[in-house]
Amino acid sequence: MKRSLAALEGARLDGQRTLVRVDFNVPVKAGVVTDDTRLRAALPTIRYLREKGARVVLLSHLGRPEGPDPKYSLKPVIRPLETLLGAPVSFIEEPLTEAAITFTKRMPRGSVALAENTRFDPGEERNDPELARRFAALGDLYVNDAFGSAHRAHASTEGVAHLLKPAVAGFLLERELSYLGAAIQNPKRPFVAVLGGVKVSGKIELIEALLPRVDEILIGGAMACTFFKAMGLEVGRSLVEADKIPLAKALMEKAGKKLVLPVGCVIAPELREGITSLTVRRERVPAGFSVFDIDPTTAADYTGRILAAGTVLWNGPMGVFETPPFDSGTRTVAFAMAEATDRGTITIVGGGDSAAAVAQAGVADRMTHVSTGGGASLEFLEGRELPGVAALDDA
Repeated sequence: MKRSLAALEGARLDGQRTLVRVDFNVPVKAGVVTDDTRLRAALPTIRYLREKGARVVLLSHLGRPEGPDPKYSLKPVIRPLETLLGAPVSFIEEPLTEAAITFTKRMPRGSVALAENTRFDPGEERNDPELARRFAALGDLYVNDAFGSAHRAHASTEGVAHLLKPAVAGFLLERELSYLGAAIQNPKRPFVAVLGGVKVSGKIELIEALLPRVDEILIGGAMACTFFKAMGLEVGRSLVEADKIPLAKALMEKAGKKLVLPVGCVIAPELREGITSLTVRRERVPAGFSVFDIDPTTAADYTGRILAAGTVLWNGPMGVFETPPFDSGTRTVAFAMAEATDRGTITIVGGGDSAAAVAQAGVADRMTHVSTGGGASLEFLEGRELPGVAALDDA
């Protein structure tokens, strides 16, 4: 367990410069933030600190710039963040200067400032000690609330946590660790994992980590085709990881009845929106066609298993949900999870495409927890240590 922000007394925060690592890696088009989900996720921590009289200095990265680049500036985040907070937010354009340090010391109690993209300095991703020291100079204590970046040992996520004390978990990070940790350590049963996406290789460690803990793993997405090939089935022109076929076969033998595969597929000769598709059983995929979604029979079967579960963990879409008509399977799973939540099931969406899918289906607010970190949630569920978490103070 890591020490949390709530464990710090209010008096300890009053007037203190609190350096908060947030995850504002949001989509920006033509200078406008098109999805403020990650901004809203950070609000509880920022609001709490403001109420306690802290001077809040926010750090975040945006994209993968190679040095300073206006295209990756965090400036566009200011206006939507101000709207959400209902308070002004200052922008620190050059956070590594003495002027920036002076500015943070003169900030009014309860005020908020956002520093420019941490990745504008190449030392960020190298976890450069000098850069970490410069970031640390902007605060008196450190809060990590960026779960989506906690699996990276960067200067602003790991290095600075060793220099600023106390170094604690913000409310979002605490919530992520609580829900994902409970799913692994003490799930309400039956515990069902729904795994999709393109490649088996991206989910190998997750499947192996979950197998001893879950009651069922429901497979969807293009990764199912590699399992089909391992069963000796033909999959037409579908995407298959030929070098992972032996591994898929070994996983099926190890899992037994725990591993549930689609009984049928939605196929088409090419991936194109609105194209006429066919529904076939998994052993009848013809040459010249590719699998792009699970079929309605499989979707209905998965719905029943989800509704009967005590805990459901979902990571990865059931098909190419961005391209109708191949969004049906993914949408069905999303609605099934929403209904299961209403019935008392613990439903956890593991970030990334799955989070986008529940948002697209309009049911994100009906999940127990939607993770803000795709890669971080995967690594955590696989049992790996997250550097950004490990560096924080123990409870």
